[in-house]
Amino acid sequence: MDFEITHDLRNELLNRRELSFTLTFDGPTPSRKSIQEKLAAMLNKNENLLVLDLARTRFGKMELLGRARIYDDEESKTSTEREYLLKRGEPKAESEA
Repeated sequence: MDFEITHDLRNELLNRRELSFTLTFDGPTPSRKSIQEKLAAMLNKNENLLVLDLARTRFGKMELLGRARIYDDEESKTSTEREYLLKRGEPKAESEA
């Protein structure tokens, strides 16, 4: 996976960094979790403070366009982000059968 950050903006009012990126990959489309892990590792940030907003693949290409937000602290993240985006980034609970 190769990341190219196309837009990087610091939003002081909301205590976050807003990124747009292009991801090129080989094989199947990477999962949201793997994208979050790789982006957090690349930017040397805490994975729990990163919210992946948009991940769109392009037809016929091994390319993904995405947007992410990296918050300064957990309080800013929970007060600003929409609930469904926070749940989407969490690991799935194990269901007992």
